[in-house]
Amino acid sequence: MTTFETVIGLEVHLQLKTQTKIFCACRNEFGHAPNTHVCPVCLGLPGTLPVLNRQVLLDAMKVGLALNCQINDFVKFDRKNYFYPDLPKDYQISQYDFPIAKNGFLDVVSNGNKKRIGITRAHMEEDAGKLIHDAENACSLVDYNRTGTPLVEIVSEPDMRSAEEAYDYLTALKLTLSYLGVSDCDMEKGSLRCDANVSIRPVGQDKLGTKAELKNLNSFSAVKKAIEFEVGRQTGLILSGGSVVQETLLWDEAKGRTLSMRSKEQAHDYRYFPDPDLVPFTLDVAQIDRVKKDLPELPYAKLDRFMTAYKLNQYDAFILVQDPALADFFEACIKIYPDSKKLANWLNGPLMKELNERKKVFAQIKLLPLEMTELVRKVEDGVVSNLVGKDILGIVLSEGKSVESIIQEKGLAQVSDDTVLEKVVDEVLADNLKTVAEIKGGKTGALGFLVGQAMKKMQGKANPKKVNEILTRRLQND
Repeated sequence: MTTFETVIGLEVHLQLKTQTKIFCACRNEFGHAPNTHVCPVCLGLPGTLPVLNRQVLLDAMKVGLALNCQINDFVKFDRKNYFYPDLPKDYQISQYDFPIAKNGFLDVVSNGNKKRIGITRAHMEEDAGKLIHDAENACSLVDYNRTGTPLVEIVSEPDMRSAEEAYDYLTALKLTLSYLGVSDCDMEKGSLRCDANVSIRPVGQDKLGTKAELKNLNSFSAVKKAIEFEVGRQTGLILSGGSVVQETLLWDEAKGRTLSMRSKEQAHDYRYFPDPDLVPFTLDVAQIDRVKKDLPELPYAKLDRFMTAYKLNQYDAFILVQDPALADFFEACIKIYPDSKKLANWLNGPLMKELNERKKVFAQIKLLPLEMTELVRKVEDGVVSNLVGKDILGIVLSEGKSVESIIQEKGLAQVSDDTVLEKVVDEVLADNLKTVAEIKGGKTGALGFLVGQAMKKMQGKANPKKVNEILTRRLQND
């Protein structure tokens, strides 16, 4: 039986978060009333002329350099011609034979192994409008607010061999782009959109099979599911004696399957030609070097540094670098409290739990390094228990109060007074004679139960370390 190999290439459209659109002065903002952020230029009215937004060029160069691409010093825009209601000019201003960046790569960790995915190109273009389908009135409406929003399209080489690899590539790509700060990378808003080109071929064959392009992929998990379905569909077609047709397919999330949309266009179908309204220009080496110099530390470089400089294991370091704001917060805390392992445990554990429960990322909460480190110190010094410390963290995030004031107001300080704790231990021992006998008989694990009973009596305010010490001493001496 023929064994097939999957071949996947991804096209990612990244919306840039510049203040204005790519070729006009309209505000580049999401969520406004339909057709309120438009002008004669982005509506393609006769006689209007586009002017390139300089920030778009700089941001596109950042993207290319972060993906290890070669920056083209010759910048030219082209018209990509097609007719669709959401494209008011009947052409899209894009880049064809001279993309701003080309021949790059992104290193991805998938199934524990590092793999290099080639980046064919990254080019600038304008976004189209948005069709809104009104099923009740059997019509479609067009919102042109998105028209002219600056995009960078990132095209990978067909280097991925599984849906899992494609998912891991997208995760690494999104993380890298988020560090650049050029986009919010929010798939729900359409700031990051992905199309997948999928084909199969017999194992050992170099020639690529006929590909299908998958669209309407609204999440990374949708990308993964759509690829898995499409690989199964193409395999079944070929094994049954049929053949794969080159076409564009829509992913239907509700039905869990792909649906045919249209035959897949080739480059010549778009009749690319240079845009006569945008004069080509050249970049000098100094301009490119300035952008390169301004690049932030990228996630995998930060991962290596966190492991080396702060002696963190890969797991802890990897969680921290997933969120640029959290990674910066960790380093701010380290300057106040140098125990990197304890800090990482608190940030990756209790703090991450709070963020998940609140459905927020770190940048959306208010937490000062001084308060975080103060809380860790209070737990370390035995002022409050670890369990109470977690509760205090939640109160800090909800009410914005200081750690010290919360401890005082709610009377959360641990009781470490030997006289008080000795009395509680006496009561626990008297109430649990069976457990005491088991411990003396060699079942030492039951000691934890007695500590828990003491904590319960003290409503969690007893110093568990001191309770443990007193219990151990009393059981050994009795």
